[in-house]
Amino acid sequence: MGYIVGASARGRIVKPDTKKQAQVRIKRIAGQVAGIERMIQQDRYCVDVLMQISAVRAALDQVGKLVLGSHIETCVAEAFTRGGPRERRQKLDELMDVFSRFGHIRER
Repeated sequence: MGYIVGASARGRIVKPDTKKQAQVRIKRIAGQVAGIERMIQQDRYCVDVLMQISAVRAALDQVGKLVLGSHIETCVAEAFTRGGPRERRQKLDELMDVFSRFGHIRER
C-alpha cells in the first residue's frame, strides 16, 4: 500500500511523502520560532514580532491540514473499507473531535 504502519495502539498509518513534507515544514517552523525568540531578545518592534508569530501560526495550520488530509486518506479510508460498524463510528467520532478542536484552520 506504500504506508508506514506505526506500533501504536491506534495503528498510525503515514504516507512516507507526507511524513517527509511534515518534517521539513516543522524544521522550518522551528527556525521561525527561534527567529522570534531572537527578535524578542533584541527588543525588536512589537508589530514585527507579531507578524512573525502570525506566520508561524499559518505554517502550523498548513502542517495540520497536511496531517489531517493524510489521516483521512489512510486511517479513515481504511476504517470505512475494511472496518466494521464500530470502527467506522469510532473514526467518525474522532474526526468530529478533531474538527471541533482544529476547526480554526483556514483555507489558503
